[in-house]
Amino acid sequence: MLLKTVVVTEFMTNCFILGDELSKEAFVIDPGGEADKILRQIESLGLQVAAIVNTHAHVDHIGAIRQVRDATGAPVMMHRDELPLLQAASRMGRLFGIHLEQPPDPDRFLAEGDEVSSRNGLSLKVIETPGHSPGGISLVTADGKLCFAGDTLFAGSIGRTDLPGGDYQTLISSIKTKLLPLGDEVKVLPGHGPATTLGSERKYNPFL
Repeated sequence: MLLKTVVVTEFMTNCFILGDELSKEAFVIDPGGEADKILRQIESLGLQVAAIVNTHAHVDHIGAIRQVRDATGAPVMMHRDELPLLQAASRMGRLFGIHLEQPPDPDRFLAEGDEVSSRNGLSLKVIETPGHSPGGISLVTADGKLCFAGDTLFAGSIGRTDLPGGDYQTLISSIKTKLLPLGDEVKVLPGHGPATTLGSERKYNPFL
């Protein structure tokens, strides 16, 4: 398995490229911007993108969806409850002082228990983890060792809940009932900042 992190835009968003070394298929998770930077990394690894998957639809995670989809032909996937945020992306971008080309609507909606799979076995399981946003999801690799948590959980912190659709109690519940039961050894790859483990966050995260 190949895993590359591409940090994009002034928001320092982690865009992840998860690839299979044999099939050369890949998923792009949260292409937040700087599409050329993401696409160069994909090309340098010789990968074919099977899907573009978003953990949620805040503007710092969706800025390069259109360009990556147009360049690769890969379908875009996210939770249905993120659609209002996605469709308001251009307007929300202006509130942050950035120009954002309106992303396309998803080709597939994801829900709890779904799997995102490539033709040759690359797979991610979908876990609904709302709270930072209404339809936030986390993605777990087939071996259960990696969790792409979006902005649900960070090293030493949690996602903000003061944006439209955010809810603090819902977020804490998502972490405690959906993520922590995955096991202390699971490596968490958040939407911003360094990786951590669920065990470390269980012990030391002040919000938990």
